[in-house]
Amino acid sequence: MTESHSTPHATLPSTLEYTSDEMMTIAAARMVHNGTSLFVGIGLPSAAANLARLTHAPDTVLIYESGTIGTKPNVLPLSIGDSELAETSETVVGIVEIFNYWLMGGKIGLGFLGAAQIDKFANINSTVIGPYNQPKVRLPGAGGAPAIAASCGEVLITLRHSTKALVEKLDFRTSGGHMEGGDSRQKMRFPGKGPVAVITDLGILTPDPATKELVLTSVHPGVTVEQVIAATGWPLKVAEELRTTPLPAETELRVLRDLNERTAKAHAGQE
Repeated sequence: MTESHSTPHATLPSTLEYTSDEMMTIAAARMVHNGTSLFVGIGLPSAAANLARLTHAPDTVLIYESGTIGTKPNVLPLSIGDSELAETSETVVGIVEIFNYWLMGGKIGLGFLGAAQIDKFANINSTVIGPYNQPKVRLPGAGGAPAIAASCGEVLITLRHSTKALVEKLDFRTSGGHMEGGDSRQKMRFPGKGPVAVITDLGILTPDPATKELVLTSVHPGVTVEQVIAATGWPLKVAEELRTTPLPAETELRVLRDLNERTAKAHAGQE
């Protein structure tokens, strides 16, 4: 279930207000093209993917790690084992099939992942914060993320922007993004293109075509470049032609809020 974030609200010209989490989710959803096959992670990626399905991308085929294909959940799942996924899917296959045939067989166009930490080459940590043997926080772990990051045609990553999340050096590399930059991913012979965008609550970062280092290419309305740089754990590069993310549309906000409200009611007392 997505959280309701209380960081400063921005105001639409129509006087509608939105949170930074809503802006992030909407910006991420817009990157989903209609008709794509999409391997979805739980949490923020699931919210964005389902918002896309409920708005501009109704023919998107959502696939979850538990083997559900063509899933159309009415509420956001708590986990990959949530019965909502199986009950609203077109079919359910075994985990071996979903990974060996569908994912590693090159049949999934887009992977949508969250992260606890990323570095400047969009490598992901979802294992531990701190030393592996004596961590400060033990996280959920890899799950299917390493295979998704390696094998999907493209990958999107979404997380909240802070120096604790966007770090110079990962505490643990769970899933490979662009590895050490440059052509290092190709040398690993990963079949997919890797991360094509990182969407945060402050803006959008995309990899440089040559170095693969993440570059700030868009800031969300009301956010300054200085804010983004200060919240990044490495010297962040900024695109020469920096864009401003379009404001949320009233329809996008309404659909997202309806989805989150249904989810909250459905999962009340289950966490």
